[in-house]
Amino acid sequence: MTSTALPSTDDLRARARARLDAIGVRIPEGSDFPARTPLTGERLFGLRAATAADTERAVAEARAAFLTWRSTPAPHRGELVRRLGELLREHKSDLADLVTIEAGKIRSESLGEVQEMIDICDFAVGLSRQLYGRTIASERPGHRLAETWHPLGVVGVISAFNFPAAVWSWNTAVALACGDTVVWKPSELTPLTSLACDRLLARAADDIGAPPAVHRLLLGDRSVGRQLVDDPRIALLSATGSTRMGRETAPRVAARLGRSLLELGGNNAAIVAPSADLDLAVQGIVFAAAGTAGQRCTTLRRLLVHRDVAETLTARLVAAYRTLPVGDPFDDRTLVGPLISLPALEEMDGALARARAAGGEILAGGRRRLADAAPGAAYCEPALVRVEEQFDVVREETFAPILYVLAYDTLEEALALHNDVPQGLSSSIFTRDQREAEVFLSAAGSDCGIANVNIGTSGAEIGGAFGGEKDTGGGRESGSDAWKSYMRSATSTVNYSGELSLAQNVSFL
Repeated sequence: MTSTALPSTDDLRARARARLDAIGVRIPEGSDFPARTPLTGERLFGLRAATAADTERAVAEARAAFLTWRSTPAPHRGELVRRLGELLREHKSDLADLVTIEAGKIRSESLGEVQEMIDICDFAVGLSRQLYGRTIASERPGHRLAETWHPLGVVGVISAFNFPAAVWSWNTAVALACGDTVVWKPSELTPLTSLACDRLLARAADDIGAPPAVHRLLLGDRSVGRQLVDDPRIALLSATGSTRMGRETAPRVAARLGRSLLELGGNNAAIVAPSADLDLAVQGIVFAAAGTAGQRCTTLRRLLVHRDVAETLTARLVAAYRTLPVGDPFDDRTLVGPLISLPALEEMDGALARARAAGGEILAGGRRRLADAAPGAAYCEPALVRVEEQFDVVREETFAPILYVLAYDTLEEALALHNDVPQGLSSSIFTRDQREAEVFLSAAGSDCGIANVNIGTSGAEIGGAFGGEKDTGGGRESGSDAWKSYMRSATSTVNYSGELSLAQNVSFL
């Protein structure tokens, strides 16, 4: 199904400007690079990019602000995040519109992204009163041994287009509560959303009297990001993007003995066992595979189905795929918006061609839509592809809505296929067999950072740490103990005995 009516670029430009005005953003207009919309593939505004001098100044200001912010009581730092959360609630619709205009997400997903930002603010406000250390039993009489946590420094955040606001908030809300300051280089594909986030945080800082430079935004291309990567004043570099980007970034940060937190590619799989509730499985699979037009790092890309239910489940998925409405993401009936760009569509077409050449069969989808209505936009049908083995293209991440379906005979075989990819982000199993579920969640099961039972691979809650293993980079953001990445620990010994005792019974003097 396809919605043939699309908004005009003029309408989208006016809508974006109205939302930015409501938030209080002044657009830094210029000719360095364009703000575009994937809904039509056309230019909205020309923008000015940060220079090397701008980047140097931003880092210096953030470092100076850190020297004050680190000594601000943590609950007061939490007040900044609380106020940001309030402003996000107030401007939820405004910010969601910008996400849809720039990233192409359907309305409910854009609203969900802003809700995720609100949720992480709530989490970080509570965290500001829970930055717990510990007391450790000392082997020496009259001594107290303790571990405490202190602010780390300036956090550099490099984010991707597909979650243009939420990933920034995961890092920024937690970093600010932990006493760090933040310098943000967003994707050049989503600058308007970034300007809106930066303005809301600036308003929050002004409202509670926080130093304005606790946050700095830098718009621009990869050269801005490289400058942050190489700057020794960036204590932690948190980067979200492709595995290729991570392979370039990590050695450069390591060369200056800095810290990096990497959220990279995912080639996520779900196992469907013979006991699975197929109604539940179909719902979970279709959203995980086709939601956000397949442009999530947690998108479901491989489906491993027990041979006993493979034909039944595949037929139901084909039927579901044929009813997915593709088109204007502002239309409430639409479930699949555009890919971010025509090059992304070309990558998808190339992957499908390779799959066919290797013997794969396209069961549904894969065709471009709305090319006449918007020749510069990349609307397409999510594709369902049956394969007989996990050949090279299946083991790679294609950032598009392609789901490869492969049959298996035993759980051991399914787990071997599941783990036989370079990436290790998200995973799931659909089963009503407790033994299978427990094996999947065990050390001998999924090798991913996220392992789910009877839900899909997408839609993580902020309460749990988010991230993965292997080529996914190993980083953890958002909930649980992820906050420790944004702080430094100190082990302290206090001698209140009046005598000097050395550890390990060492005797000296």
